[in-house]
Amino acid sequence: MIYFDNSATTNVKPKEVIKSFLEGVSVYSANPGRSGHKLSLKTSEKIFDVRNALCEFLGTDRPENIIFTQNCTDALNLGILGTAQKGGHIICSCNDHNSLARPIFELEKKGIVEVTVVTPKNKNYLTASDIEPHIKPNTYLVALNHVSNVNGDCINVREIGTLCAQRCLLFLLDCAQSAGHIKIDMERDHIDMLALAPHKALYAPQGIGVFAFGIRAKVLPIRYGGTGTESINLYQPLQYPECLESGTIATPNIIALGSALKFVQENFERINKKIDDLATYILFELSKIENIITYTSAYNVHYGVIGFNIKNMDSSEVASILSDEYNIYVRGGLHCAGLKHKSLGTVEQGVVRVSLSYFNTFSECEHFIKVIKKIASKI
Repeated sequence: MIYFDNSATTNVKPKEVIKSFLEGVSVYSANPGRSGHKLSLKTSEKIFDVRNALCEFLGTDRPENIIFTQNCTDALNLGILGTAQKGGHIICSCNDHNSLARPIFELEKKGIVEVTVVTPKNKNYLTASDIEPHIKPNTYLVALNHVSNVNGDCINVREIGTLCAQRCLLFLLDCAQSAGHIKIDMERDHIDMLALAPHKALYAPQGIGVFAFGIRAKVLPIRYGGTGTESINLYQPLQYPECLESGTIATPNIIALGSALKFVQENFERINKKIDDLATYILFELSKIENIITYTSAYNVHYGVIGFNIKNMDSSEVASILSDEYNIYVRGGLHCAGLKHKSLGTVEQGVVRVSLSYFNTFSECEHFIKVIKKIASKI
């Protein structure tokens, strides 16, 4: 099996992550923050350690503003719905995944906000100059995908964050595809809110997301329930993180995330050098094959996401052939990113996406290219 669908979720997890997950199930199996006995307190301390590790990883010093969610989609919903302003205006972009776009357009459908979708002038990245002309007097939020899950297109985070700070706008960043590939600093880059999908390039388990926010963002709960605090009160408590973490959190996944963060931080340069080398090789070889159209630029290839098509073949058909006949797993279709495919002109055909992890090998990439040559030669 050759697994090239790591932008959906990384298949191979580091042994340290697996070990920590098992410890979370067996050693830290109490409910943190819900009881006063020793095991509950021990588990709470372990969870707090991961909050602190995330602060270091994300360039913030507010562990109480690190919120554990069900997944990245849940985190984005919290950022968008939890800061919604009736009569306001939100700016997003054509790069955005449906996890970001759908909650925004749900607010528009209900008449709560108006929305502007920005398309970058530069095909490689979106900049502040793309955003600024669309700012209105009622604009309060700029919500953007950091790296496209379709073809790796990115944005100039520091420039856009600085613009948002100058114009007193909240800046929400979807880091589902970027965390692990790009070093993130919330304070330096004026990122008010961000969302993580740890099961991707952070090599953590599925079933855990992270929402982080700074001092300028006042986030209200979008779910209500037990928090382990103020139990006599029938209204949601106001203190972070409890007021945004109703219900039992996924302790084994959070503990495994702590080990995943350590793995990525200790091996950051090595991980991304390898992914860059493998992705550059695949993109270069694809560009030489007749009947192949590529959508990823050399400027953005180091994020490990390569989008391409074989002329006159549906992308899902190509993905099925690779899976059924060659045991190579990629993703075809629209990748939950309709806005991006409209901008690329690939709504009908979709895109074949190869996405790499640290655990892929050069020999896998070589074999993949041989197979694509064989399929494309039949057109």
